[in-house]
Amino acid sequence: MSDREHWDAVYESKAPEAVSWYAPRLATSLDLVGGLGLAPTARIIDVGGGASTFAQDLLAQGFERPTVLDISQAAVDTSRRRMGEDAERVDWIVGDVTAVELPQGRFDLWHDRAVFHFLTREDDRRRYVDAVLRAVKPGGHVIVATFGPEGPEKCSGLEVVRYSADALHAEFGATFEKLSSSTEIHQTPWGSTQAFLYCLCRRGGDAAPRPAGGA
Repeated sequence: MSDREHWDAVYESKAPEAVSWYAPRLATSLDLVGGLGLAPTARIIDVGGGASTFAQDLLAQGFERPTVLDISQAAVDTSRRRMGEDAERVDWIVGDVTAVELPQGRFDLWHDRAVFHFLTREDDRRRYVDAVLRAVKPGGHVIVATFGPEGPEKCSGLEVVRYSADALHAEFGATFEKLSSSTEIHQTPWGSTQAFLYCLCRRGGDAAPRPAGGA
């Protein structure tokens, strides 16, 4: 089963609020965004946000046209149904973040809650970071949340990589300045807990984006 088939099967068989990482509001992410002082016209991409409420909350806070990238069409369809007419105010991209070609220098903010830790292969992580380098403007910000050292070792039947703040920052390299990190204890819909690590970084301007595919 491909990654796309796996995630389509998840969202076709379960309601969004029935998956372990579900939160009705991504409060930690929204607080981090609020602290950046971004203009309403800022370009924000939510990676892996297909069934998340994040884009909807960004619209409610006055941001004009967020982008959502997700590998699962089923997840995107779930959000579009929930949002109704507001879905037309979002740019939706169905694709694999390690393979899709995003516009160069388009985004002021890259947000990812719970995608990066599924990238267990080094080459996939390299392609992900290459995508960030291409798509985020120099001086733009990156928010990535993964399972922390005390988080689960598997999620949705898949192996994950757990990170400390330093280990996560090291995956991105010196081009990205780590501004802050924090741990969130997320309560799953059935009452267990998961430790999420959040890192906020700023992209420097001293590294040229590599061509699509990391060549």
